[in-house]
Amino acid sequence: MGRLDGKIALITGGGGGIGGATAKRFAAEGASVIVTDLKEADAARTVATIGSGEALAHDVTREADWRRVLDHIADTHGRLDILVNNAGILATGNSQNVESTDMAQWRAVQSVNVDGVYLGCQLAVEAMKGNGGAIVNLSSIAGLIGTPQLFAYGASKGAVRQLTKSVAAYCARAGYGIRCNSVHPGLIDTGMGDAVMALDGADPDVAREARKKMVPMGEIGTPDHVASCILFLVSDDAAYVTGAELVVDGGFTIL
Repeated sequence: MGRLDGKIALITGGGGGIGGATAKRFAAEGASVIVTDLKEADAARTVATIGSGEALAHDVTREADWRRVLDHIADTHGRLDILVNNAGILATGNSQNVESTDMAQWRAVQSVNVDGVYLGCQLAVEAMKGNGGAIVNLSSIAGLIGTPQLFAYGASKGAVRQLTKSVAAYCARAGYGIRCNSVHPGLIDTGMGDAVMALDGADPDVAREARKKMVPMGEIGTPDHVASCILFLVSDDAAYVTGAELVVDGGFTIL
């Protein structure tokens, strides 16, 4: 018996990294997985690696795209049980501090990281409220601590943290049987993690070694570390958990 046998799960931004690892883990636990990404080819690579599931193109900033994806799931599977709002961007290259971040950069980050999660939660609640379900939103430790050189990104992830708690409280009080939790990764070995290492032209290898020394557990996290925590939150093992924030950072934020 898998922990997600018979469940229908949608994972956004599933073309690689944490989303791809989560899709693989869900499928291994018995879920029917729908993997979406801005580029359908990236989602298709994840599905090919898993050997099952569906891949769809999906711009999470567009309500019409969300409705198209959810209508397809309803028509094909009859319901949605799990949503992982994983799609997100960092939009770096140079520091995003309060002085240097321009409006275009600010809006681009908020559009994907906040608007995308808002739309996903709103429309997933609409789809799930007759049968219940579980939503996990990917925030970050950047939503818990100050991020002076990732100003727009940190603000977006703080919004995801708060949005998650509001959705959780609303659905619980409405009796919908929908749980909503957030996951807060630290530095994870993904493309986004590499971008953080190269911020402001830093030598990525030097930055990686310096960051390791700041993590009590002494290592950079892996996508599988985060996927395991997401799996817990969407499974029946977390049946009494809603509005929680699960930090996956090797102890970085405790110091």
